Amino acid sequence: MSVVKINVLTVPAEQRETLEKRFASRSQAVENSDGFEWFELLRPVEGTDSYLVYTRWRDEESFQAWMEGPMKAAHQSGGTENGERPKPAASGSTLWSFEVVLQAAPRNA
Repeated sequence: MSVVKINVLTVPAEQRETLEKRFASRSQAVENSDGFEWFELLRPVEGTDSYLVYTRWRDEESFQAWMEGPMKAAHQSGGTENGERPKPAASGSTLWSFEVVLQAAPRNA
C-alpha cells in the first residue's frame, strides 16, 4: 500500500502568504516524480499556526528517491531574492510518516 508523508510546518502569521506563494511557484515540481500519487498544502483555520504538507507515494523507496534527487536539488539551489537565498517562511518542521492501511472513495466516482 501507499505511504503518506506529512510535513508539519510552523509558520508565523506574517509568513503565511510567503509560504503559500513559494509552494504555488513550485507547482509541478513533484508531479512527475516516479511513485508520486498526491499533494496538498493545508492551511490552518484555527487553533494552530502549523501548515500540513501532505504527499502520498507508491512506496517508501519512491519518496526517498525524490528526497535525495529533485527535492534536495530544489532546496540546495533555491530561488534567490536580490542575489541572496530567501529566508525560510517556516520556523520549524516535523515529518510524520504513515502507511495507508484502509482507504475509501465516493461510490459514484
